Amino acid sequence: MSLRILAIATTAALLPLFNVTANAAEPGLWKVYDSLKNQKWVDLTHSYNEQIPHWKGFEAAERKTLYTIDKDGFQVDLYTHVGQWGTHVDPPAHFHKGLRTIDQIPVKEQLLPLVVLDIHTQVEKNPDYTVTLDDVKAWEKRHGAIPAGAFVALRSDWSKRWPDQEKIQNVDAKGVAHYPGWSKEVLVYLYETRKITASGHETTDTDPGLATTKDDYSLESYILGKDHYQIELLANLDQLPEAGALAVVSFPKIEKGTGFPARVFAILP
Repeated sequence: MSLRILAIATTAALLPLFNVTANAAEPGLWKVYDSLKNQKWVDLTHSYNEQIPHWKGFEAAERKTLYTIDKDGFQVDLYTHVGQWGTHVDPPAHFHKGLRTIDQIPVKEQLLPLVVLDIHTQVEKNPDYTVTLDDVKAWEKRHGAIPAGAFVALRSDWSKRWPDQEKIQNVDAKGVAHYPGWSKEVLVYLYETRKITASGHETTDTDPGLATTKDDYSLESYILGKDHYQIELLANLDQLPEAGALAVVSFPKIEKGTGFPARVFAILP
């Protein structure tokens, strides 16, 4: 056998071991991307500025220009804000020392099946409405069991009050805030029975206004205490289907971070 024939035979024998073909490399996930890029993408994030609605205990943020070089179009700004500013992530360490900080949340927890629980019609009639287990069971009757690992967003349409701080807080003459929220029975079901990864909402708080007026944040503490993260002040949930979309939840990898503005978007089926 000639050396040339031996080389050809050896190459043919080895190709299966390296999982390649003689014609072309495998495309990997590019075909998946080609499919996704043709879908509708929806931004679920409010734009950042220094006066946007925020939790009642925070002062406004600041921004100032440090350097400019006009001929080059160069500009550097300094931003000063609390971690929980605008659409933002709350990692477990936000409420529970020793649990995960932002940098400890793996990227595999940032691309998730998206479930939308829609309570906006109930909220129109009652701003103090909290999602019930019946609401969740009705969703599952329509779409099947909420998938493990999902991101569950609570649609109340409260984000349509943006960017008015007073309308977002909705405080009456007696100082009582009136805005919707989660309920303990629903959160326990989602996190402990359905094993979801994370949740989010359009209001400044997980807990409804009637609770936060009394400085009761027990529902937020529950989620974070289970070592899960959440997203607050979501936008455009009214543009999403109840089931079938994907959520992409991104935020800077702040070492030992206890909260930071996030960029969240959905890819629709």
